[in-house]
Amino acid sequence: MPSPVLADLAAARLHVVTGKGGVGKTTVAASLALALASTGKRVLVIEVEGRQGLSQTFDVAPLGVEEVRLVAHHSGGELWGLSIDAKAALLEYLQLFYKLGRAGSALEKVGAIDFATTIAPGVRDVLLTGKIYEAAGRPRGGRGSKQRGLHYDALVVDAPPTGRAVRFLNVNAGLADVAKVGPIRSQADSITAMLRDTRTLVHMVTLLEEMPVQESLDGLRDLAAAGLHLGAIVVNQIREPHLSPAHLTALAGSDDDLDETLRTELTSAGLRPTGPMVKGLVSEGRDHALRLDLQDDMAAEIAAAGRPVIELPALTDGVEDGGIAVLADELLDQGVR
Repeated sequence: MPSPVLADLAAARLHVVTGKGGVGKTTVAASLALALASTGKRVLVIEVEGRQGLSQTFDVAPLGVEEVRLVAHHSGGELWGLSIDAKAALLEYLQLFYKLGRAGSALEKVGAIDFATTIAPGVRDVLLTGKIYEAAGRPRGGRGSKQRGLHYDALVVDAPPTGRAVRFLNVNAGLADVAKVGPIRSQADSITAMLRDTRTLVHMVTLLEEMPVQESLDGLRDLAAAGLHLGAIVVNQIREPHLSPAHLTALAGSDDDLDETLRTELTSAGLRPTGPMVKGLVSEGRDHALRLDLQDDMAAEIAAAGRPVIELPALTDGVEDGGIAVLADELLDQGVR
């Protein structure tokens, strides 16, 4: 299943990464951000769920509301990280629009901030995406600077899982019954324009398993229906076949033939085959063959979705010891720029 060069990816500035929980969404977001930074770009990777997955991935101190540099690449590119907190974003918003100052801190002490960010999820999403909007539009050198251009060349968002991604990105719909006018509605309109811009792409991460694939395909339809632009389907943790085509064909044969073939090959390798050993190897081989068949079936369903597909290998040692860099190189090889 070859992955085409992603021509539309090069024009994108904001990359939103989502997927079913457990598919490696944060790992893919981090790898994508590192790949973009390695091309000489200044990139900001943002997490919005407070799980500190990015800090664990890059083995740095927990990220906060201040942007910190994670990687200075030899190409001249830089990767920065940020963790957006709804409570801090609301306090900043209240100060910006209503100049509450100490009153904002007082509201936090009595629990009003927690109440506001919990009872009105639409407002919470505006606050979170509002921080993304600010970072995306910040001019080089900061507000008031005469330098030309934007501070960041690209942004990558480790977004909520598929089940909540549409609501998170469709902020105007979330505010329909909460705020019809006023500054927060105006901000939501600006955020919506950014998220529906052609330079914003939503990438879906999945595994070649039935539930993740089905949820991913459903999520892609929902995202498109909300007016969002779809990017790539990133198939994570591809398992390479450990058996040759001849061995896979043999596994489909009779147990007696398999038993004889395995005993001969094990003996030739200097081993003494036993009944339990042979039966165990046959069972593992057939399980592996079934897994490969399932991968092929799921890959066909993904290809039928008509989106560009990127494949990332399963890493034997996980993302430790340079695993993120390995995945970033894979993304670059498949057309990410």
